[in-house]
Amino acid sequence: MGLTVTNLDSKESAFFARETEFVKSRTYDAKTPALKGLALVPQATDLPEGISEVTYRRYSEAGEAKVIANYAKDFPRVDVFGEEDTVKVFDIGDSYGYNIKEIRESARAGKRLDQRRALAARNAIESKLNSLTLVSNKNTGTYGMLDFPGLTEATLPADGTGSSKAWATKDVDKIIRDINILLSAVIDPTKGIEVPDTLLLPLPVYTALQSRRLGTTEVSLIKYITDNIPMLKKIDWLNELNTIGAGNKGRAMVGKFDEMHCENQIVTQFLQGDVQQEGMEYKIPCMASTAGVIVYYPGAFAYADGIC
Repeated sequence: MGLTVTNLDSKESAFFARETEFVKSRTYDAKTPALKGLALVPQATDLPEGISEVTYRRYSEAGEAKVIANYAKDFPRVDVFGEEDTVKVFDIGDSYGYNIKEIRESARAGKRLDQRRALAARNAIESKLNSLTLVSNKNTGTYGMLDFPGLTEATLPADGTGSSKAWATKDVDKIIRDINILLSAVIDPTKGIEVPDTLLLPLPVYTALQSRRLGTTEVSLIKYITDNIPMLKKIDWLNELNTIGAGNKGRAMVGKFDEMHCENQIVTQFLQGDVQQEGMEYKIPCMASTAGVIVYYPGAFAYADGIC
């Protein structure tokens, strides 16, 4: 037997049309918990709707000036070299819906439809966008911020307890030294052009530094680090750093997280489509689209594995 399709009557249809508009507007207005990846990486603002790929260029400079004599003709030549890359845009989708019984009962009782389903659909899509922002995805070929190709890898000394790199086994001086090694991995090769201002840590390391005190004082290690490394304007944590390092170890990362250095290529934010009837249910498809993260200056970022 074929599938029986039941339609709403005119009054029920009018109620449902008004309610879906209400649910959509409330979903867009809802305040959801901040997703740290989406907050960390600036979003590109120049991406037109409907594109299928994003092409970008990375530039490097070569050559230097020199002291010249009067009437000199041998002016040194400098140049700019560019590399072009293209990344594809991928769609992310889910849906929510209401069955005919729920719609009719709400219409008879004069109640609003439950908007939590729409909010759940939005949260699921934004959670996926957040994940793609931070970690590269082999299936889509998109890159994430934390493991973008070409970031500088720094090696920290294994001189903690038991020849460990973990910060829980190191004293304050060694932790400060390790952070300076990370910062130098950016500053030295770029001759000071790039100066990181943000340190990102795995959550267990961050909380340990917050609770750990300097000697017998009330000063936390987080405050001590901030006071003694003034170039660091921000120290924060990301759960994704807990096991992203080699051998599922924790990773520390420094960088300059602004739109000049990196951008999140979200082409379409959370979007709700038209209502579709499927048998006894009315379904609302939802989507977003992204090409992942582009780091324009990978040399402005460095990471080190093994801190937890």
